[in-house]
Amino acid sequence: MKAFVFPGQGAQFSGMGKDLYNNYPHAKEMFEKANEILGFRITDIMFEGTDEQLKQTNVTQPAIFLHSVILSRCIDNFDPQMVAGHSLGEFSALVAAGAMSFEDGLRLVSARAQAMQKACEAKPSTMAAVLGIEDSIVEDICNQIKGVVVPANYNCTGQLVISGETGAIQEACEQLKAAGAKRALPLAVGGAFHSPLMEPAREELEKAINETPFNTPICPIYQNVDAQKHTDSKTIKENLIKQLTAPVRWRQIVENMWNDGAREFIELGPGSVLQGLVKKIAPESITSGKS
Repeated sequence: MKAFVFPGQGAQFSGMGKDLYNNYPHAKEMFEKANEILGFRITDIMFEGTDEQLKQTNVTQPAIFLHSVILSRCIDNFDPQMVAGHSLGEFSALVAAGAMSFEDGLRLVSARAQAMQKACEAKPSTMAAVLGIEDSIVEDICNQIKGVVVPANYNCTGQLVISGETGAIQEACEQLKAAGAKRALPLAVGGAFHSPLMEPAREELEKAINETPFNTPICPIYQNVDAQKHTDSKTIKENLIKQLTAPVRWRQIVENMWNDGAREFIELGPGSVLQGLVKKIAPESITSGKS
């Protein structure tokens, strides 16, 4: 069975989507529609922008979403038996699977980016990658530290990202290295994504999600908050609202997809991060990507 997976923030690069724009009339039409919806020419930044411009949250998230979704509309035989997306990528997966329209998905992603940026500016916060130590030890150390610090991304065995207040993250990194972590390194990100510090953004996004019409997707989507497959539009909405303050359970998602019969994982969008994670989680799987 085929599973299509969609990357999240961090996969962007200058020139992303330019080939699609130049070679597929339908893609060009969708990109121009996106420029109109967003109120600025995001295509100029995607195709010719600097790395610094592409790192701006109001650009990064819509850009990755656009690249992934438009790519899904341009490839031959897009016939997923299941889909999933990492963090932001969940929105791409939902649109690609027909759970909501391209236009509504883009509006939600833009609203999400702006709400997250405001939450990041409200309190000094960050994230850190933790390598080579059991999840349970990371969880225990986070629970013992004063201040906000929580597991945010369960990427694969031995690779977990924590998120929270800057001081709490620094203390957690020190304790994790002392406990045997191979690495515990703060990341160059704008804030504490997938942590309680995103609560203001979650509240802001909840209204927009609830007002957006959702359809039954053409195949199950495995969602970040519980790693389970869903097709019920009400449940999908509820899980999407929880996503900003809950951890991304990517390892569990891939394990569940594998257990449900997925043997080929195709990444749609910029980069190849998810292909690497899938191979670590399900070594016998076939992985490929389109960008």
